[in-house]
Amino acid sequence: MTGRRLSTLLASVTAAAAGASLLTGCGVLPGATGGSREPVTVMTWAPDQTRATNMPGMPAMAQTFARWVNSQGGIDGHELRVLTCNEQNTPTGAASCARRAVREKAVAVVGSYSQNGRAFMAPLEAAGIPYIGGYGITEDEFTSPLSYPVNGGLAALLAGHGMQLAEDCDKVSLVRPDTLAGDRLPKLLDAGLKKASKRGAVDIPAVEDATEYTSQAARARDRAGTEDGCVAAVLGERTQTFFDSFRRLPEPTGGARADGSGSDSDSGSDSDSGSGGSPIRISSVLGSVGQPVIDRTGGARSPFEGAYVTGWYPEADDKSWEPMREVVKEHAFADNRVDPTDTGVQTTWIAYTVLKQVIESLDTDVITSARITEALDHGARVDTGGLTPPLRWMYEDLLGAPDFPRIVNHEVTFQVVRKGRLVAQKPGFVDVGPTVTNQG
Repeated sequence: MTGRRLSTLLASVTAAAAGASLLTGCGVLPGATGGSREPVTVMTWAPDQTRATNMPGMPAMAQTFARWVNSQGGIDGHELRVLTCNEQNTPTGAASCARRAVREKAVAVVGSYSQNGRAFMAPLEAAGIPYIGGYGITEDEFTSPLSYPVNGGLAALLAGHGMQLAEDCDKVSLVRPDTLAGDRLPKLLDAGLKKASKRGAVDIPAVEDATEYTSQAARARDRAGTEDGCVAAVLGERTQTFFDSFRRLPEPTGGARADGSGSDSDSGSDSDSGSGGSPIRISSVLGSVGQPVIDRTGGARSPFEGAYVTGWYPEADDKSWEPMREVVKEHAFADNRVDPTDTGVQTTWIAYTVLKQVIESLDTDVITSARITEALDHGARVDTGGLTPPLRWMYEDLLGAPDFPRIVNHEVTFQVVRKGRLVAQKPGFVDVGPTVTNQG
């Protein structure tokens, strides 16, 4: 063989190898069939290292989910690429994350947290990018035609919390953020209370990122009274700070304790006030109080022992969470941000479950935001394994409640802190749809 012919042959082999390498770099996965399906890029954002509520577990869970599905050959043969963004708890940060999603051609924003709905939703709507399974804290998540919520948001939690408290509380004080989102909460809590013919709660706004809440705690306790009074706090990450201020209050006249311990049969606590008055029960909603917070504050000796908590999903020990726990165990590695008992992590798991099932239903080589939106609008039905009711976002599935028309899942769970664990106070789900719809 001449030198010229050998050189030509080597050049051909090298070119073929380079071409194969380029194809592999374009998203062909081990175990993927055909090798022709394009990668799918999505984004998950949440605030991190801010002075208010932080949700680092949500982007971390998104990355864990991606490692899991990609180890199995992707979603229906598509490599899942997850972009993450620190939303910073600011409108500017939220808008910046949304613009980055547009710029990097994300086909959806999935399982994210932001209180700045107006800032992030406008860029997404302009680009036609669906917002799947946001945390449920802003009005825009329940009004935008491109939002596909997996829970009933704070509307369902607060309406349900009112129903939960109405059974045992004569008077209720609500401590909530002094923000636009927080302004809606008293009306929703009152809707649940009034369903049981109870008076409305005392509304106590508070700065969301304060370092102590002594004055608000004292007012909340005083207005709740000493006989069957309840103090509910919904301050996100600062809820723990509030109840720390609450339990440090000096003993009031009449003996009501500021420690959150309860004495009814649901709480499993045998404690009482030790003198004339019944102890004031404390309460909250998941996301403001959850198992990680209870663990950090003493477990069975936590100030949250006996507290009522309303959630969207089954308690963290429910067997329905086992698939998520297995994925976290195998693919989160040493990332301690991914706590399976954290509500943000749980919401992200459910949101990515929606994405996975929708992509599988499309069965196409190229996934676009338009195709995902069309599938969601035209009857894609998602089974979350008992973590929520079956989810579907067709017109007839929407609750159509004032201010929250996009709610499709209007069920909540009633839980209580017993021996340091959040457990079911009442089995199964409670439908709060009529209460949210008829809020006065």
